[in-house]
Amino acid sequence: MPGRGKLHYAWVVVGVAALSLLVAAGVRATPGVLIVPLQREFHWSRATISFAVGVNILLYGLVGPFAAALMDRWGLRRTLLSAVALVAAGVALTLLMRATWQLVLLWGVVVGLGTGVPTALMGAVVAERWFAARRGLVLGFLTASAAAGQMIFLPPMAAIVSAEGWRTMTLWLAVAVAALLPIVALLMRERPQDLGLRPYGETGPAAPRPPAAGNPVANAFQVLAMGLGRRDFWLLGGSFFVCGLSTNGLVSTHLIPACIDHGIPAVTGASLLAAMGMLNFIGVTLSGWLSDRWNNRALLFWYYGLRGLSLVYLPFAFGMSFYGLSLFSVFYGLDWFATVPPTVRLAGDTLGPRNAPIVFGWLLVIHQLGGAIAAYLGGIMRTELGTYLQAFLLAGMFCFAAALMVLFIGRGRRSPEPMPAGLPAE
Repeated sequence: MPGRGKLHYAWVVVGVAALSLLVAAGVRATPGVLIVPLQREFHWSRATISFAVGVNILLYGLVGPFAAALMDRWGLRRTLLSAVALVAAGVALTLLMRATWQLVLLWGVVVGLGTGVPTALMGAVVAERWFAARRGLVLGFLTASAAAGQMIFLPPMAAIVSAEGWRTMTLWLAVAVAALLPIVALLMRERPQDLGLRPYGETGPAAPRPPAAGNPVANAFQVLAMGLGRRDFWLLGGSFFVCGLSTNGLVSTHLIPACIDHGIPAVTGASLLAAMGMLNFIGVTLSGWLSDRWNNRALLFWYYGLRGLSLVYLPFAFGMSFYGLSLFSVFYGLDWFATVPPTVRLAGDTLGPRNAPIVFGWLLVIHQLGGAIAAYLGGIMRTELGTYLQAFLLAGMFCFAAALMVLFIGRGRRSPEPMPAGLPAE
């Protein structure tokens, strides 16, 4: 047991988790700088390339509900090591790519599955296992790490592509991911009890960890079945589908190619996305604070409504010089992940708090499904129509619909029905 004044090992685990989330976010942001270079070299259509991006986004989301089950069965370190190795291999093998099926297999399937482990759900596992106090601070820091990955990686990746080509950038990215492997292997630990420690901030008698009830995978599907029978789940899922459609599906994937279409350099477009990542940190933190104090339905109404306005404005901002896009990046960036805290709160309030993490895991799947569809259809619309105008306007209309949809969440309920016994009560 370390003496007083020594750093609790929980903070080392948080550091490793934050670094993993940061690098994974950088990898997920990469398709935005790859679309145009791949199109120019291989003469593949944007629709074809966007299909691979859509597969990546979809599989990234699908891993979510089962990632915690893998961590319980294999352990946090082994699961994360396997995921990081998978991502490093997928990125590195992209250098040998010559056909579209290889792009779909490597960047769509392999990288998509690998990046589905280092997510906010992994952050929740770290916070639950290692902290009895300051869990909110830890979760906020880990969420910010994912936003920082986009901010840190995108501008240099775009600069390398412009100066040295996409292969050089991909090589450096593979090296950055591979460098995580020894860090995770040497420093990540499963639980404080393995080191003779107690969770950070735990006082009094050590609280025994209740055993998990049932098979984790079966419980995940049990919660899904429960959710499908509830109107509130469909309303939350429908609005979160639009969230994914209007963020990582359309803007994250197609903003840089849209900038290039209007004569704006890729590095400038990447800088705009990086700035949005920084503003997103402010927006999501403020949203979390507001979700404890304001009506969460009203918050979501304004978030989706304002996002819809920003997307309707975007096609016209390209003709207003850099300052027009800067206004969009500020407005949109503050709103980017702001929908997450009120969605999580409403999921617990309307569907019961006991299995809220699993419910949110399935909502994240729906979110990524929206993102996958938008990434693919955005590429098809650009290929067929020669512009992203209709794609951005349509996304804005969907946001307006979501703003109305969220007003009905929790309305007309007498009381939440009991949840299935998937997770032990805390």
